[in-house]
Amino acid sequence: MIRVGLPAHLRTLAQVRGDVEVEVTGAATVSSVLDAIEECYPMLRGTIRDQVTQQRRPFVRFFVCGEDWSHEPPDVPLPEAVVRGEEPLLVVGAIAGG
Repeated sequence: MIRVGLPAHLRTLAQVRGDVEVEVTGAATVSSVLDAIEECYPMLRGTIRDQVTQQRRPFVRFFVCGEDWSHEPPDVPLPEAVVRGEEPLLVVGAIAGG
């Protein structure tokens, strides 16, 4: 099971507390994890990535093992620590302003 940490507003929308866990068939990538999240929590479709282009939404970031994976290709395999559930894939809402 892959653990995914969601921002508070998405946890509220999905009606979950804490991290969510999803099962991924095949290679574990950011894209396949998001597919699994959207399948388990259909109310989250379109909130993390665009439904048509599959591109990450602006102001959403992905962190894997303490590193920013927001600009990595979505089909790069996730590290084993994430695949084994030892480390979460974090979906973080970024803040902008001046």
